[in-house]
Amino acid sequence: MRAALSEALKTAMKAGEKRRVSTIRMVQAAIKDKDIEARGAGRETASEAEILSLLQKMIKQRQESATVYEGAGRPELAAQEREEMAIIAEFQPQQLDEAETAAAVAAAVAETGAAGPQDMGKVIASLRAAYAGRMDFGKVSGLVKAALTR
Repeated sequence: MRAALSEALKTAMKAGEKRRVSTIRMVQAAIKDKDIEARGAGRETASEAEILSLLQKMIKQRQESATVYEGAGRPELAAQEREEMAIIAEFQPQQLDEAETAAAVAAAVAETGAAGPQDMGKVIASLRAAYAGRMDFGKVSGLVKAALTR
């Protein structure tokens, strides 16, 4: 991930893509902050899962900002947020589609032996460990709840 970001930054700088350069630098700065936080916790660097979680958080922030800008009548700022969102999303692994997500939820329910809604936390934890950065856990929690209440 770090190597891909560095390579993308070099390519963007050579091509003169200012928005892409600034967005990639922003992502690298956020990762560096995560690394500093990890050192405080006694680890060398942030894990891939932490970085993927960070990228998801950055995308979500930009989605919320774009919505606010649209509502405030600032379409140019909303477009800028969407551009940044697209650039950040390039560095995330491919997201699971609905069928793959449903299959993963069913497998996690079977694997954990979950019997009811009280076991939802175990199932979500299992999914987070296996599919970090590849699922939207806001949507997945609804699927897990539906699977456990049948």
